[in-house]
Amino acid sequence: MASRGNIAVVHYTGRVAEGEDAGEVFDTTDVDVALESGIYHGNRDYKPLEFRVGEQKVVPGLDEVVREMEVGEERTVRVDPEAAFGERDDDRVIEVPRADLEARSDVDAEPGELVRSETGDTGWITEVDDETATVDFNHELAGLPVEFDVKLLDVYADD
Repeated sequence: MASRGNIAVVHYTGRVAEGEDAGEVFDTTDVDVALESGIYHGNRDYKPLEFRVGEQKVVPGLDEVVREMEVGEERTVRVDPEAAFGERDDDRVIEVPRADLEARSDVDAEPGELVRSETGDTGWITEVDDETATVDFNHELAGLPVEFDVKLLDVYADD
């Protein structure tokens, strides 16, 4: 079992747990799963994830489950939004003048385009009209329960 401060080494696949996208893979450490599900990125190295337990480098639900697992164990765990990517917050969806976005050399103000706020938050443009653009700064999986297939490969202390 992993304790706070240990390094956990896991293979995982994350899926949407409910709704119209239920079963859709959103992330994995398995190259075959990435290829099969159409989320493969050639610039990514598909290998086990190593993280320090308790340092909030992964979603809390994943951090919690590895604390309960033995090395070699596999589990599928459902994680509700508050322990995954957070609840959806309507205050994180804002309207900005389209001209302000387009004045930036790197933004075309098209739906789906990623933008960065002055504070460094990343959001994506969801709607555009003649005057305004709507930008959503919620995580794309906010408000959704997810599930992870997890295999704990190793746990070690990092001295």
